[in-house]
Amino acid sequence: MALLFLADEHYGTHAGRVLREQLEDHYAFDFHEGDWTPLENGPLNGKYELLVLHMIAGTGRAPLPGERASANLKAWFEAGRNALLLHGSSAAFWHWDWWRPIVGFRWVRANDPDGAAPSRHPTKPYAVKVAKCRHPLAAELRDMDLPADEIYIGLEQTGPTVTLMETTIEEGTFPQCCLCATPWGGTIAGFLPGHEPAVVARPDLAANVRALIDHLLNLGGERPAPFGGPGL
Repeated sequence: MALLFLADEHYGTHAGRVLREQLEDHYAFDFHEGDWTPLENGPLNGKYELLVLHMIAGTGRAPLPGERASANLKAWFEAGRNALLLHGSSAAFWHWDWWRPIVGFRWVRANDPDGAAPSRHPTKPYAVKVAKCRHPLAAELRDMDLPADEIYIGLEQTGPTVTLMETTIEEGTFPQCCLCATPWGGTIAGFLPGHEPAVVARPDLAANVRALIDHLLNLGGERPAPFGGPGL
């Protein structure tokens, strides 16, 4: 089975497509840019191993997926399945009430339906470091010294999370990679770095994304242990 990778054009950067090119020698992808047809067409369970997103629906020319997509995607998570949310994808389906609370750290857009203050993204060089964390996945990740790029800060924490990587800049210290357990026993990994193509194409960034994908694939389709247990 393939991984379902949905991306938007990301303000002309095509960041998801660039990242797919760094990963395609390692995994089989069903990749779509600006096209949510796989969500609309039918059940995802039994067809895909993992959901990977680099998108925010409704940005650029990307449409808002409808209720059929919402039902199919919610069924994926209700089955205890896993997902990797890249960059701003914690806001991928910001217009669905069930989606916003489950993503761990949520990128908050302007005019948020829940009334939360918007998140921010200052642009400057920054270092992303592995956090002081006992989760075994932390040992598989590598520090990154990145050139100037968007730094996602001021996200809303919507539930318990394990912070795997973080950055310290003038504004403070902020998580950049985390895990959270969904209400249905699956795991969502969030990885924030990666806006400009030159940053997304870096080998160290791609290696960290591979470590996250491998971890989520190794969890399989079985429901992992509750938050704090070994399954996360």
